[in-house]
Amino acid sequence: MRETVRQVVLCEDRGIATRLARGHPWIWREAIARGLAGAQAGEQVQVNAADGTPIGRGLVDPSSPIAVRLWTHGRRAIDDALWLERLQRASALRATLLHPARCNAYRLVNGEGDRMPGFVADRYGPVAVLRTDGEAAGSRVDEFARLLAPTLEALGVATLVHRSGAKGEVPRLRVLRGPPPPDTVAVQEHGVPFFVDLAHGQKTGAFLDQRENRARVGALARGRRVLNLFSYAGGFSLHAALGGSLEVTSVDTATAAHATASASFRAAGVDPSAHAFVTAEVHAFLDAARSRKQTWDLIVSDPPSFAPSDKATQRALSAYRALHRACVEVLAPGGILCAASCSSHIDAEAFLGTLDDATLGARALSLLELRGAGPDHPTLPAFPEGRYLKFAILG
Repeated sequence: MRETVRQVVLCEDRGIATRLARGHPWIWREAIARGLAGAQAGEQVQVNAADGTPIGRGLVDPSSPIAVRLWTHGRRAIDDALWLERLQRASALRATLLHPARCNAYRLVNGEGDRMPGFVADRYGPVAVLRTDGEAAGSRVDEFARLLAPTLEALGVATLVHRSGAKGEVPRLRVLRGPPPPDTVAVQEHGVPFFVDLAHGQKTGAFLDQRENRARVGALARGRRVLNLFSYAGGFSLHAALGGSLEVTSVDTATAAHATASASFRAAGVDPSAHAFVTAEVHAFLDAARSRKQTWDLIVSDPPSFAPSDKATQRALSAYRALHRACVEVLAPGGILCAASCSSHIDAEAFLGTLDDATLGARALSLLELRGAGPDHPTLPAFPEGRYLKFAILG
């Protein structure tokens, strides 16, 4: 019996249909003329233009401003065959990009970038962690787990958990497959061992999107005194130490994160006591360092998102300017500043505006590199929201 699929009709705006045809997967609630009434979260819908032209199939999220996330074009159904095709393609892509003997911590599924909107799965050695965005994806967790199982088996991943909980809350982990995971797991990136706190860590446990940038900092660190601000679990610090830094100072408000960083240092054969781990608020630390006329040759600034919404954009830009100005005040002559932003509401041009001559004044720097997330975080060309991470290297 043929499945009856709810029909959703867009407003009479050619720009909407054009944007979707180019590959942007999000349909905002105000772009929909009719068809949402009575829809259930996670229900598959057929989206049509105002003139009846089929746009594609998506999963509906009635309570979200993003009412539908498109998975296909035309009338192609979202069925098991499609899920398996996308999952197998995502896994095969990672196999060509990463060396399994030297990297067993990476993003296996990157939501919209892998054409599976709302689903993110990260691998940490024998454990995979799923995170969902929106009620639509949340309602399909068990289906995702069932279809991902063959891929995980092929990789030797025994456990799959779903991680949920609002920002600032203690994460909730639900085991979907395999034995319960340990609170902490040992993994490696580019041959560098480190520990991931699955029970309490940020995102799915670690910031895998910065992996290639951590390696780049390691290459820049030789013979330099390094300051890592918002150091969290010390990924940049460890790569800098292994890269030949004279000394690394890691600053974060979380003492527990320093403990994880120290454990990673020891696992990599680096004596943490030869480096400094400071529990302090970053601006207070920078003010005190400036008053002592203390400087560093390489500074990494990787703060949490300053712009959780469009409304916070201007306030966030001001915060970035203040932070970057404070950083260059403790940057030694000839030094390098690595400034990061993970705010999707601030694009690369706006972020670079917080590093311009007007902001940095007499310590004006030149942009050497502008980097983003690693290749295991693919994005769609027509989906700029996916390119949220900016990592600027200036000197």
